[in-house]
Amino acid sequence: MMELTLGYAPIFKALGDETRLKIVEILSCGELCACDILESFEITQPTLSYHMKILTECGLVLSRKEGSWIRYSNNMELVALVNEFWDSITTDHDDCICMNSKEDGRCD
Repeated sequence: MMELTLGYAPIFKALGDETRLKIVEILSCGELCACDILESFEITQPTLSYHMKILTECGLVLSRKEGSWIRYSNNMELVALVNEFWDSITTDHDDCICMNSKEDGRCD
């Protein structure tokens, strides 16, 4: 499980910022250009670009160029994987790390 968790760390780190959480929420309505996203904030365009770079680098947000605009959308495939991962680490199951700890006598 440890190897699996390492791949998700950048995603959760990206989501550890209030502005980026709001961007993901805004994109839940569908694909938007940066100018539309910017209208929801009191930040500069370079600040938005910084946040979008973090979200796209970890894979949560997809970008595509359309003329001189960049359009953004949530990567729903990765969102589904993150949901599955979150569920797997927050619910009890047979191969849970907590079960391994109990078997090793580390937890009672």
